[in-house]
Amino acid sequence: MNPYLKNLKKIEFVITYACTGKCKHCSEGDHSACGVHIEPETAAIAVRKIAEAFPIQTVMTFGGEPLLYPNAVYAIHRAAVEMGVPKRQLITNGYFSKNPARIAEIAEGLLQSGVNDVLLSVDAFHQETIPLAPVQCFAAKLQKRGVPVRIQPAWLVSPEDPNPYNLRTRELVDLFLAQGFEENDGNVIFLEGNAKKYLAEYFREEKVENPYWEDPKDVKCVSFDPDGSIFGQNLYQKDIMEILKEYQP
Repeated sequence: MNPYLKNLKKIEFVITYACTGKCKHCSEGDHSACGVHIEPETAAIAVRKIAEAFPIQTVMTFGGEPLLYPNAVYAIHRAAVEMGVPKRQLITNGYFSKNPARIAEIAEGLLQSGVNDVLLSVDAFHQETIPLAPVQCFAAKLQKRGVPVRIQPAWLVSPEDPNPYNLRTRELVDLFLAQGFEENDGNVIFLEGNAKKYLAEYFREEKVENPYWEDPKDVKCVSFDPDGSIFGQNLYQKDIMEILKEYQP
């Protein structure tokens, strides 16, 4: 076993950088690589191989908006179920269609593929460009089918800071709490991508650290880009186990 991966317990897939929102806080900026998405079966094979070799506890899919490519999401989580991974998580803004029938179809697909933790991004930033009604419809469809949904807001400066964005976010989150949904901790925005362009005036002298950074000498999570890139190599060009074996910080 590669000693730098001895604590590996999580697999993440950025399904696509394409997104249905244009959020001021987005760390990815303008989503310039939005035409690329992960290939379903290649990703599923990677899940099976990694989970066979490591005690994987979580498989996560996100984006961009991952449900623009639901077949990739389904394939990844079906593989996670097959390998006995206990937490199968999706982060989504909930806006991929306005058609109630299509929304119900996607909700059913997530149930059947084994997703058991949906983090729904609802806040002032998402709802500047994403209509609320389709998101509420999606959440209700999941709730009806018994798929756990937690509201995942983005906070500016801190959850307690009384800036206008946070006040609007609290209003939106409370709408979902009144409908029986649970609120997750969310995340505090850090100064990258669009946040640096549109929100810099709100940041104090103290720096908000990127919550996604981890020690490259003690990797706990492997994350795949939409084009299959990982650790400077590519899933489509080399077997994932060879990539992990060769990894150096």
